[in-house]
Amino acid sequence: MAALWLRGAGRALRAGCSLPAAPGPCSRRGCGAAAALRTMGFSPEQARRLLALQPRLGPEHREAAATQLLLLGLSPEAAVALLERSPALLRLPAERLRERAEELRRLGLDGGRLQRALSRCPQLFHVPRKRLEAAVRLLRERCLFTAGQLREVLGTCPTVLLEEHRTLHHQFQYAYFRMGVRQKAMVDARLFQMPFAELRNRHIFLERRGLYETPHKGQTQTSNPKLKDIVQLSEKDFLASVACSTPEEYEVFKKLLAREEEEKEEEDVDALYTEDDGDDDDDFDSDESKTAQE
Repeated sequence: MAALWLRGAGRALRAGCSLPAAPGPCSRRGCGAAAALRTMGFSPEQARRLLALQPRLGPEHREAAATQLLLLGLSPEAAVALLERSPALLRLPAERLRERAEELRRLGLDGGRLQRALSRCPQLFHVPRKRLEAAVRLLRERCLFTAGQLREVLGTCPTVLLEEHRTLHHQFQYAYFRMGVRQKAMVDARLFQMPFAELRNRHIFLERRGLYETPHKGQTQTSNPKLKDIVQLSEKDFLASVACSTPEEYEVFKKLLAREEEEKEEEDVDALYTEDDGDDDDDFDSDESKTAQE
């Protein structure tokens, strides 16, 4: 019954009509909102959880949002879980949900990738379209990922579409130039799943232990660990199997590195003020010279 209702709902929405009434001995209004949700395929418990979200919202909004998620291929449980994480989706027009799904498909997310991306990152429904397109352009034109690699990046780490573009590009450049890693290895390692600060900490830690060397013309004196092992392993496993170190040593290193960066920032600021003071003195001497000549 749920499958038949869903097919009818899809046809109605594509035609711009209202949702079909739930089949059964009574009308949707007579059965109530819970009965209508159960007809769509939700269990009584799932219907109860849905009705608890935005309780003042009209049932038509709740049913329309749930329908769009089911039409995307999400299971009833996945749809409920997504709406629980992002109940604001219930207030979005059904047409907006449908259009955003189509936009994401055009960007390379389709089928199971689209379902997984939206389940992990419901914020994608709220991001402006131009921002999504700009992130994709950056990955294709400046990071030079192929179309296939881009689809894999978006499918495994959809949050790249939410990142500040400057941060996203900086992380790519760091992996490419400082670590000597190419695009395919980045995709295989799911580079963008790790925050940049942690990637940098792990990389520099390995460098200072003599376990990682920036390739020169593609060559290194040491055999660098794979990016996948640096990114995907938990901190405990990374330290044990890659860095051959202890959590205590790593914590001390991170504190020392943070202190180094603070001191460098202070030195940069001091140097900037010194340059400004020098310019002021030059201007003052120049003014004095002009006055003396007069």
